[in-house]
Amino acid sequence: MPDAVAEDGAARTGAAGDAPGSGPDDGCGFARLSAVADAVLYEGYLLYPYRRSSPKNRVRWQFGVLLPRGRAERDGPVTAGPSGSADSWYQQTECLVRIRRPDAVLRVRVRYLQVRHKQVEAAGADGRHRPVASLRTDDGAVHLTFDEAVPRERDLTVAPAGLLGGDGFTAPVGAPAGTETEPLPGRAGRVVRRCEEVRARTTVTARRAGPGLVRLRVRTENTGADPDPKAPREEVLRRALVATHTLIGGTGVEFVSLTDPPAELADLAGGCRNAFTFPVLGGAEPAGDRPEGVGEMMLSAPVILPDRPRVAPESPGDLHDAAEIDEILTLRTMLLTDAEKAEARATDPRAADILDRVDTMPPEVFSRLHGAIRSLAPAGERAVTAAPPQEPAPQEPAPGGTPGGPEAADGVRRPGAGRPVWWHEGGDDGLSPSTDTVLVDGVRVGAGSRVRLRPRRGADAQDMFLAGRAARVAALFHDVDGSVHLAVTVDDDPAAELHTWYGRFHYFRPDEVEPRLADDEERGSLT
Repeated sequence: MPDAVAEDGAARTGAAGDAPGSGPDDGCGFARLSAVADAVLYEGYLLYPYRRSSPKNRVRWQFGVLLPRGRAERDGPVTAGPSGSADSWYQQTECLVRIRRPDAVLRVRVRYLQVRHKQVEAAGADGRHRPVASLRTDDGAVHLTFDEAVPRERDLTVAPAGLLGGDGFTAPVGAPAGTETEPLPGRAGRVVRRCEEVRARTTVTARRAGPGLVRLRVRTENTGADPDPKAPREEVLRRALVATHTLIGGTGVEFVSLTDPPAELADLAGGCRNAFTFPVLGGAEPAGDRPEGVGEMMLSAPVILPDRPRVAPESPGDLHDAAEIDEILTLRTMLLTDAEKAEARATDPRAADILDRVDTMPPEVFSRLHGAIRSLAPAGERAVTAAPPQEPAPQEPAPGGTPGGPEAADGVRRPGAGRPVWWHEGGDDGLSPSTDTVLVDGVRVGAGSRVRLRPRRGADAQDMFLAGRAARVAALFHDVDGSVHLAVTVDDDPAAELHTWYGRFHYFRPDEVEPRLADDEERGSLT
């Protein structure tokens, strides 16, 4: 179906320090997702303390790994999950797409890393080279044998109308083998970088899901062979796709959120089947007449993200762990010894870039890492069902606090003075997580109460997995911004008792739960 689908040339590549295709003129709006997509691409590439000798840098490439099928299924078929933290041989994205006009076009970009082995070789007196683990040249630089990675990507352009009713379109997305040789100063030796061939394909299919609505599937598979079943994982990774993820955009189309879809599309969204990946909306917040729960593009990543993820503007650069706390890692990197920094610089160019950035970071940039408040709703805007004061005579507020008696205007009942809007010395006096309660839908909820979880729009993705589940409240906690959170354990969690013993809970706002009445409990733990 040449009129329906076109393949945009060979897989593009970039240097070890560059991710390809993220320029301002990429033609499909993906540039606006480049910072997040690149953080996904290099997730776990190299971890603090960024040295080859570090134990956690000896077991690398943990996310979005697509091995040859024979290796992935050596111990039996793989079990698909909502993210790509387990090795597989395929990755499948399904999402709902609204077709806004007859000439709509979809753009699919598959991105991954190809592992490249960097071997240092010393020159012998006979002119031959022999592999070594490390080599110091006359200029004092140390060169280490280590695995690097090359970013790869492939673009496919798809006309949805041409896919409907057909078998879809399949295109190769692999990468070729190759060898590069770099001589070292003083004829001390050389560095040889070798890539093995990566064989892979991506298939794009679509099925009609309703008027103007299609269910799009993008499935990427490693089609290579596993020639040596006994080879260690680090060798097999050289024939794998690593940190595999997919960007989907286009013109004349819009995408439906799978974590927070419009109510009328919730059932269809729930029917999408994603394996080893987690699709979320990308791009800006909806504007104009575009409803919530839809967006202009999708990012399907092997890590769990919220809709419309973005990198914090205070972050000066990637630390190869998208869940890092920049300030802590920066401080720890500053404290590395000179010998540790020297090894990190010799390990990988990306590690050297991190050290350079940390060592030259201006004080004003470092101070921004200490923390930021994105949104802080005034106390009067708390999403808690209010209850009328129980005592007509309000007490004097504590400094920085809110007037209130045994029951303040926020619906929370507790002894002592009203809760402070912001924490101050003594501001938590009289608060009791085990006895405080909050009014939810006319029912007092506190420790021991049974509730059903109803996470709201924009909730953390992990919380959305618990939507509709039955739970028990363990405690009620007050935050320093004046908000209230319920600590809960899920009823059908086999480790609930253990979590309670450790004090590990899920946390929900009062407006994200509903009280469970007796007849509700009889229906079981799932809606």
